[in-house]
Order: sequence, then structure tokens, then C-alpha cells
Amino acid sequence: MSMCWGGERYIIVYNGELYNTQAVRALLEQYGHVFKGHSDTEVVLHAYAQWKEGCVERFNGIFAFAVWEMDRRRLFLARDRIGVKPLFYSRVGGGLVFASEIKTILEYPLARPDVDAQGIGQLFLFGPGGIPGITPFRDILELEPGHLGYYEQGRLSVQRYWKLMDREHRDSFEETAEMIRFLVEDSVKRQLVSDVSIGCFLSGGLDSSIITAICAREREGLDTFSVDYVDNDRYFVAGKFQPDKDDRYIRIMEQTTGGRHHWTVLDPAELIERLEDATIARDLPGMADVDFSLLAFCKDIRKDVKVALSGECADEIFGGYPWYRDPDVRDHEGFPWAQNTAMRVGMLHPQLREKIDGTSWVNDLYQKTVAEADVLPGTAPLEKRMKQMVWLNFRWFMQTLLTRKDRMSMYHGLEVRVPFCDYRIAEYLYSVPWEFKDYQGREKGALRYAMRGLLPEEVLYRKKSPYPKTHHPRYLHLVKERLERLLEQKDAPLFQVCDRQAVRKLLDEDPAWPWYGQLMTLPQTIAYLLQIEFWMEHYKISLV
Repeated sequence: MSMCWGGERYIIVYNGELYNTQAVRALLEQYGHVFKGHSDTEVVLHAYAQWKEGCVERFNGIFAFAVWEMDRRRLFLARDRIGVKPLFYSRVGGGLVFASEIKTILEYPLARPDVDAQGIGQLFLFGPGGIPGITPFRDILELEPGHLGYYEQGRLSVQRYWKLMDREHRDSFEETAEMIRFLVEDSVKRQLVSDVSIGCFLSGGLDSSIITAICAREREGLDTFSVDYVDNDRYFVAGKFQPDKDDRYIRIMEQTTGGRHHWTVLDPAELIERLEDATIARDLPGMADVDFSLLAFCKDIRKDVKVALSGECADEIFGGYPWYRDPDVRDHEGFPWAQNTAMRVGMLHPQLREKIDGTSWVNDLYQKTVAEADVLPGTAPLEKRMKQMVWLNFRWFMQTLLTRKDRMSMYHGLEVRVPFCDYRIAEYLYSVPWEFKDYQGREKGALRYAMRGLLPEEVLYRKKSPYPKTHHPRYLHLVKERLERLLEQKDAPLFQVCDRQAVRKLLDEDPAWPWYGQLMTLPQTIAYLLQIEFWMEHYKISLV
């Protein structure tokens, strides 16, 4: 899309959705802007023409876009505050190449799939999470959330335009709960605006149930969607991270809200079949079958709706994860979702271990992130630590989940919106005291209190349970069998970067800690290694 304004010609490429389009459009009309259509793309372009980089501060939405000033020959790049939509770039051939996906950049003739020791180290020491702003590909970077940049005369300058900032919180608990309810309901209602069919992910957990309940009040005959696995009733075992199954709570919500509910039920073989496509969707090894199942799930959802709302990011913002509330993990130095650096270092090929001081690298990035957290002077130690935890999760763990949801859904042309990622919610909750968030000693206690009367009591006070995964022993058998075949190959790419003996040992031992987060235990760790193997082959990775 292009336009002329103030003697300059502008062209935009845009990926995203604005949730305050009408408000921004009305303001621009006061400045004399005339619109040809009703798209948010046109509004974004006119907003840039009017306010230049200041336009992003007026947007409420998810976006990654670029504007080319034709006469000045200057390129502007911007990404939304939270990082829901991706934007990658590379300096190649004396110019700048940018895209929403790494695979698109690699289509450029001068771009190469080069990966050095640091890139491989990133996969093993931090994966499937990524280091903010970089990728394992040596010459491909990512514009970070809340950042913008200008490219002019061969020079790229990037700056942060948004960050979580601590403020004095003066609201009482009741006032805080009232504001939480308003912000969440307003965000969901804004994101319900659509000229195409729309539905909701429904896991039966607190976050997706809140969104579903609000949507059901606004839209009659709402489509809701859940995923389950063959024989999970038979094989499910309650644990620290998954205390119970979802189906009972989903049915309670189904009966409460009405509408049309849809189930996707997957078996182990179907999950394995998605390994390659899920890796291609991410352009990187990912969260193993947690990705595979979501990819298949989104394909099914797309048959019925084009847009769906999902509950990601409430746990990061409201303090829902176990590591927020477990003092032993919370007070431990290091990324709380990956308390296994020694194991990760041990998985590296011996030659790579000589080049990378993995423990120091992980610790240095952890310490750097903690130091970045904005905390008011004089804040009590526990309160300070909880703000650091929010910032750690915001910068690292949450980005992995947003990447997962965006890539798996967009691979099948499904647009997924995440109402809890409204920056107003994140800004307000950052300064809310931990004693409010942890009200009555419950995870996300303030959110639960704020939503009284919206949900059935059983759902409102259900203990947190993450995205469901298969517990079928056949899945473990299938991934082990595939890895054992790989071990028999002398020239498998995986063993150019991975210690073969450490992999053999993995087949016989169940690690004490998940590889990543709450869900990536032994089967998923094996599947992650299989993804690395496929990724190296499919992308023709050149080790440099």
C-alpha cells in the first residue's frame, strides 16, 4: 500500500492487527487525512506519515511493519510492544533484507544458512527459547519487542520505545481487582472485532475460560476448541506441573457458555508426523510434540474459523508459574524454566564445549536480564525479586510461547489473538504488589478474585495446569526408536554438534529436570534432538 503526504511518498508492508483502529483513524482525520478504505494497514501508514516513529506509541495491537520513504530513501521498521508478531532482518550484499520468517530471508540469493559455535550453543544451552534479538543463524537478527529502527544510507539504528516500568501502586486491593476486570474485559472485547468467523481456544484452565466466558457474553453461538490425546484417560499421571486433566473443566465451560464445541484428538503417530512441518513452521527446533500437537490443532480449527482468541501470557503477567511461588526455584540463580545447564552443556559435542563456556554464558545473560528489570528504589527484597521474575519471563520464556503460537497457527492461515498481551494489562500489573497477585496464597490470586461471578467456582479456583501433552507410552517408544536409528548412522548431522555418548545415556535415563519449562520431559527432549537433526538437513546448515 502506498500514499503521498506532506510532499513525501510512502509504501508500507504490514503484518498484524490494530485493536484501536477507529480511534487512531478519527484522530488522523482531524489532521486532514482522507482514507480510501477501512483497513488498519491504511491507518498505520497514515499514522506513520503524520507522526513518524511516534506512531507506535498510539497503537494498541500486534504488529510488525516497515515503511519506505521513497524520496528520502529511508526505511522504518517497528515491532509491537509485547512481541506477538515477528520481524527478522539481515545485513547482506550491502543492503538490508527483512521478513516475518527466517525462511523468507534465506530465499534471498546472498543469504546463507551459516551457523557458528555460538549458534549451536544457543540451541543447546537456551533452546527452544531464543536469546533476545539474535537467532542461531549467524547473520540473521530479530528486531526485539518494543523496538523500532531506521535504515538509511547503509546504516541501521535501532532503539527501544517501550519497556515495563515500575510505578508506585496506590490502588487498594478492591480497586486493583476492579481495574484488572476492566482491562481484561476491554482487551477481549476489542479483539473480538472481526469481519470473519472467530472462536476461542478452551483448555478448561483459568485463562482460556475467562476469555471464552467474555466472548460467549458478546457472541451467541461461539465456537470453542480443545485438544486431547488418544488413551490419555488411561495413561495420564498427575504430577507437580500437571495436577489434573482438562476434559472435566472443559465440559463445565461448555455447559456454562453454550455454543459449538470442537475436539481434536491426536494419537502418537500423528504427533510424530508433524515433526518436520513444525520445525519448518518455526524455522528452528521447537517445543517438540507441544508444537506438533498445536500445529495439528490449528489446522483443525482453521476449518471452522479464521480467527481465534487464546490465553497466552497471563501466567507471566499475573505470576502463575510454579517458579514464581516455589522459593527454592525462585531464589536460585539462573533461568527458572531451565534448571539444567550442566546437562545441556554435557549434550554439546566435545569440540564445542572447548569453544563455549556454557555455564558462564548462561549466567551472564541471566544476570544481565535481572539487572535490566526496572524497580523503584527502596523496594522490599521479595517485591524486587518478583519484578525481576516478571521481567525474566517477559523477555525470555513468554517469547518462546508467543513464537510457538504465532508460527504454528499462521502455518495454516489461522490468526490467533492473545488478549492478555494487551500492553495496558502488562503495564498495570507490573506495579501491582506481589501480595495482591498472590491473594489467599493462590497462583494468579488477584485475577481469580477479579473474575468472581464470571466463571463456575470449580474452574475459577482450578489449580494451574499447562497445555496438555500426550502421556501415551507409545509416543516415547516412537521417538526412542527414531533416535536409536539415528545413533546407528555414522554421518548423522546431529552428531557434528552433539555428544553421541550423552545421547545414548539419555535413552536410558529420565533427567531430573524438564529440558525446558514444565512440559519438555524425556520424550520431548528426545524429539527436540530429532528436530535439530531434521533442521540441519532441511535447511542445509553450514557449520562455520
